[in-house]
Amino acid sequence: MSLPNRDNPYDFDAFLSWRDTCDYYADDPFAQAVVRAFCGEMAGVVDAAARDVSRKASFRWRRMAEAIAWPEKRPYMMHYDGHHHRIDRIVRPHETEVMEREIFGEALFSDRTHPWIKLAKMFVIYQNSEACIACPLTCTEGLVAAIAPYADTPELQRILRHCKEGIDGEFAIGAQYLSEIQGGSDVPANVLEAVEEGGVWRLYGTKFFCSATHADYAIVTAKPRGSEKLGLFVMPSWLPGDRERERRNGFTIDRIKWKMGTSELTTAEITLNGAVAYPVGPLARGLANVVGIVLTYSRLTVGLSGAASMMRAWREAAKYCEFREAFGQPLNRFPLVAGQLAEIEHSAKRTLAGAFRLYQDVLALPGGFAGARPDEPLETKKKRWDVRELIMLQKITASWDCPDVLRLAMSLFGGHGVMEDFSALPRLYRDAAVNELWEGPRNVLLTQIHRDLQRAASWYPAAEFVRNVLVGAPADLVKEFEAEIEALLAHPDLLALNPDTIEVCRRWDRFCHRLFHAYQDAALAMVE
Repeated sequence: MSLPNRDNPYDFDAFLSWRDTCDYYADDPFAQAVVRAFCGEMAGVVDAAARDVSRKASFRWRRMAEAIAWPEKRPYMMHYDGHHHRIDRIVRPHETEVMEREIFGEALFSDRTHPWIKLAKMFVIYQNSEACIACPLTCTEGLVAAIAPYADTPELQRILRHCKEGIDGEFAIGAQYLSEIQGGSDVPANVLEAVEEGGVWRLYGTKFFCSATHADYAIVTAKPRGSEKLGLFVMPSWLPGDRERERRNGFTIDRIKWKMGTSELTTAEITLNGAVAYPVGPLARGLANVVGIVLTYSRLTVGLSGAASMMRAWREAAKYCEFREAFGQPLNRFPLVAGQLAEIEHSAKRTLAGAFRLYQDVLALPGGFAGARPDEPLETKKKRWDVRELIMLQKITASWDCPDVLRLAMSLFGGHGVMEDFSALPRLYRDAAVNELWEGPRNVLLTQIHRDLQRAASWYPAAEFVRNVLVGAPADLVKEFEAEIEALLAHPDLLALNPDTIEVCRRWDRFCHRLFHAYQDAALAMVE
């Protein structure tokens, strides 16, 4: 075969021109249809807000996210200043700090921002993946939700105002320091100690996974001295007046962890030696509040984040396969490629539709996650239960599907698919792999869901739960799921190490994944 010019003139400029001018939301008719389908009377306002933030996220913030992803720009620690003062300064790129101020300046958690507007904006922003933004947003949302019902002291009121409405134009950032070296998901096994000294609570011990370590405040779990009950506290990173002096609040940042993904975000190990902290709610309810509020919001966001990454992957893979030719025709004319693109599209769309449908259910809960009352009607109690279980199901399903979708999308780029400077997909893939492990990995949540449904059987039969969450799904499919869940829950538990339990565990894993896919597909049908 002879070519007209041995100095190969081939370029990717047509594809790059499209990619660099693509508006995440304005050029996405499906995302707009999702907003119309689920946001009700707010749809017009939400659409306008999403278009506004998309003009920033698709261009200015996208370029910043790409710039800070280079290895030489990853954050690092400066433990001491030039005068041997311990400062534990986290050095981050200028682009990160600017983008962070601008995104938190959107006042996503303000009382002025409707929840649907917050969700739509977060979906658009998350299409740039972590970028040292996604985790801090999620953590701040959980911190605000945890503090809000209990902000009865000047300190908590100021922290809440700082995170929600800003102080002097500056919006605070939240973090979550829950995990210890002996186990992340086994939160009750934590041994960090809280001691009341002279009317002030102080924290002593170590935390092993502390993401968003640059944050202004952190939700921290600790056991009050003499108690086996886990308490929930909020800890300022600096006490008033100390931030300027870079004098941290009674703790040291020992090291930054080396992660395969979310590399722009610092995850650190810290030692607390008398850090001042403020109790959040009754100390005896610390575990209930951290799981029922903090982790629930985080798990909810993981599903939205997965949808954002998958939608971007589908859009870019589809356009590349339209542009790129091989053997005399565009890639998307090959049946194998066309089938894979359809698979990516379906996964992305149903994940986004499912995330918005689930959020619609969340907003319908009286009083939100913290609003449960012993005397509430049984149907309300069941709806609250549905949401609790669906959030865990979404977390394990979306976070598992996302790396698969991204890997498939990368394969359609051929060798270019793994080139970090060719597209954002490798970065999105690495971040998705990390997200699967945060907020409770798959096995932990599968066990929790099985235990939950067995515990509720006396007042909420599992078959009824299936019928309620699969409203809109084909009747024969619902009946199939009803029969299967009853058989799986008949097994005593998922903890006995024997062949029968191992087989039930395999079946339960597949069942839960298929169940939430059915929920997502019903949501997709509502959109289409």
